[in-house]
Amino acid sequence: MMRREIINTTATCTEIKMDGFEKEKEPINWLSQQMYERNLKYLLAHADDGVIWGRLDGEELITSHDVAPAYSPPLRAATLQMARIFAPAGEVLIWRDESGAWVGRLIAETALPDATARWTTAFEEKHVLLGTKAEPQKRDFSLLSEGSQGLCHVVPLNLPKIIDEQRRPLRLVVRHYLTEDDDGFIRVNASRLVDLLAPEAKGE
Repeated sequence: MMRREIINTTATCTEIKMDGFEKEKEPINWLSQQMYERNLKYLLAHADDGVIWGRLDGEELITSHDVAPAYSPPLRAATLQMARIFAPAGEVLIWRDESGAWVGRLIAETALPDATARWTTAFEEKHVLLGTKAEPQKRDFSLLSEGSQGLCHVVPLNLPKIIDEQRRPLRLVVRHYLTEDDDGFIRVNASRLVDLLAPEAKGE
């Protein structure tokens, strides 16, 4: 069994104001502004019609639909279910609540004002992503496919054409924050996305 390495942190969580988000016909402007202001790099969104990846280049949020519209749906508020924008510095998560209204929260590796939660310890997992064959796309994106079923997604990385099927080194890094409950048991209290690692990354 792999031993989990405990990370010391000063992470906090706070509510994000969604003012102006629903007025945007396309949420890309709101998301790109949040990414720029909070030093976030990647987007992973789930919509009614598929998965959307993105990457902030300067002040421009480039989506998988921008580079490969045949394989990735557009980023639209009408079809969006939830979205995560993330980097090692933190993650903004937005989703619809039970009433259908948009809500959001920020987890950051720093002391935030008006924090609703605080953590001092965490651990990370690296989740394997689908794909054994990569086709280069514009703007350093890659179309990843696997098997004969036609499963594919367009990731914001420039990948080698052939990916090792045995190692599958493309990883999504997830950080889990720990708290102690009333009985003294340590449990995962919250989780967020941290990074997207390419096959050539060291240590994979």
